[in-house]
Amino acid sequence: MVYEHILYDMQEGIATITMNRPKALNALNSALLKELSIALDSISSDESIRVLIITGSGEKSFVAGADISELTTFNPLQARQFALDGQDLFFKLEHLSIPVIAAVNGFALGGGTEIALACDFIYASENAKFGLPEITLGLIPGFGGTQRLSRLIGKQMAKELIFTGKMINANEAKEIGIVNKISSKESLMTDVLETAKALANKGKCSIQAAKRVINSGIHVDLKTGCQIEADAFGLCFASEDAKEGTSAFLEKRKAQFKGNLK
Repeated sequence: MVYEHILYDMQEGIATITMNRPKALNALNSALLKELSIALDSISSDESIRVLIITGSGEKSFVAGADISELTTFNPLQARQFALDGQDLFFKLEHLSIPVIAAVNGFALGGGTEIALACDFIYASENAKFGLPEITLGLIPGFGGTQRLSRLIGKQMAKELIFTGKMINANEAKEIGIVNKISSKESLMTDVLETAKALANKGKCSIQAAKRVINSGIHVDLKTGCQIEADAFGLCFASEDAKEGTSAFLEKRKAQFKGNLK
C-alpha cells in the first residue's frame, strides 16, 4: 500500500513506521490514524517481522499531539468517537505480539506522549520533550494518557503533569520512569536499531510470552499474575526455540533461533 501520512519500511525483520507530516510537526489527524491502523494490521499478520520501531519525520517532532484544526470541527459526539477510535488504535499497538520501541526524536506532546506510552519502551533523543498539554486547551487527554501515564509513573506524578500541562525534557522523563534511554540526536536511531536487532535474534515464542504475561499480570493480583506466568512458562517448552536455547547453553554455543512459533 502507498501511504500519504506515514512512511513504512522493513529490513531484516525490523519494521519502522515514521509519522510523516513534518509541516504539521507530525500531528495526528484522522487520515494518519487510519493509515497507522492499516500498517499495524499488516505487521500483525506478517510473521517475518520481529520488532517494530515508531518514530517521527523531521528534526523537531516525534508527534506534536492531535491536529487542533481538525479537533475544532468536532461536536461532542464526534469528539468522543475520535477518542474511542484513537484508544482502539493504541490498544492495537500495545497488543502487538512483537516488541515495539518508540524512538522519540523531538516533541512528543498530547497524542505523541500517548502513542509512545502504548509502546513497550521509549528511547529518546536529548532534545525530546514530553507532555500532555490538553488542559491548556480546556480539554483532557483522550487517547489513554490519563490511564497509561498514571499506571507507569504513579497517580500523583501523573496528576501534576496532566493538571499543569507542562512539558518535561528527556532527562526529567527518564528520572520519573517514562524514558528508558537517552541518546544524542545523531545516534538515536543507531541505538534503537542496536536494541531492535538484539530483540529480533531472541526466540519469538519467549518474547511474545514475556510481553503477554507482563501486560496481563500488571492488572491482576500477584498470585494470579504468577499463575499466568507459570502457564506461559510451560507453554514455552512446546517451542523449537526452547529446545534450541537450552541445548545451545549445554553445548556452550550461541543459540540459533528460527524465529517461528512452531
